[in-house]
Amino acid sequence: MATRSSTLRIGVVGYGHLGQYLVERIIKDGAGLGLTLAFAWNRNPHKLKGLVPDHLILEDLSAFKTRVCEVIVEVCHPQIVKDFGVQFLSHAHFLVGSPSALCDPELNQQLRQAASLHGNTLYIPSGALWGGQDIQRLNDSGALTGVFVRMSKHPSCFRLTEDTLSDWTEGEGRRVLFRGSVAELCPLAPNNVNTMAAVAVAAGTLGFPGVIGEIVSDTALRDYHVVEVEVSGAHGFSVHTVRRNPAQLGAVTGSATYNSFWHSLLGELNASGQRWCHGRFLFL
Repeated sequence: MATRSSTLRIGVVGYGHLGQYLVERIIKDGAGLGLTLAFAWNRNPHKLKGLVPDHLILEDLSAFKTRVCEVIVEVCHPQIVKDFGVQFLSHAHFLVGSPSALCDPELNQQLRQAASLHGNTLYIPSGALWGGQDIQRLNDSGALTGVFVRMSKHPSCFRLTEDTLSDWTEGEGRRVLFRGSVAELCPLAPNNVNTMAAVAVAAGTLGFPGVIGEIVSDTALRDYHVVEVEVSGAHGFSVHTVRRNPAQLGAVTGSATYNSFWHSLLGELNASGQRWCHGRFLFL
């Protein structure tokens, strides 16, 4: 079980745009919030040189247990969640930035069991999802009947495991790439559909097989990503939200998601006089 400390020590796994943002915020603003950086890791450690103090660079991820920390934050790729998630939970609380990994039901169960066994918590950040906790409350009340999520982006922003977009041309307009269960969609676009995976976690009774997702390539979306969520419930209840998330061309993650992720990281700091809950699965 992660030990208590007056300062919450954070290990950041991944140093892409989001990882770099989090590391910089922790170094710059963490002291006033009771946070400090325990380590930062990247597949290419040389990328961190000169940007992260040398003593905080973890070159071999398998050596993470040599660093004292209360929370490990993954912001790189679902494969890291598969390879290290259970081990992370044996050492610290774990915030999963690639929840698309949880579409694997066996891994999902293993992570939940590890959290319970070691008295640590598995956290899922809301990311670009708007209204996630409302979906979770509707789910927990037994009134949730359906969820549909559409993510539309410029084609340069997609990272797909198949050649579905290899022939795109500027100005072609809108193209539906896939529509089906989020369970089927996650392996196709593991870096692009973490918002959908967060929906599937919040809508636990439907889960990954029951939440329907659609990804759309649209060359008109040069300045932002669009996330649409349609929720239906008992007795004719329905909600439809549309979120436009500013993003540069080629960016996998919209800029507003960075701040959302930061606040997810801070989400439990002042709750009930405790810093982090123990032995739980929690959606932030």
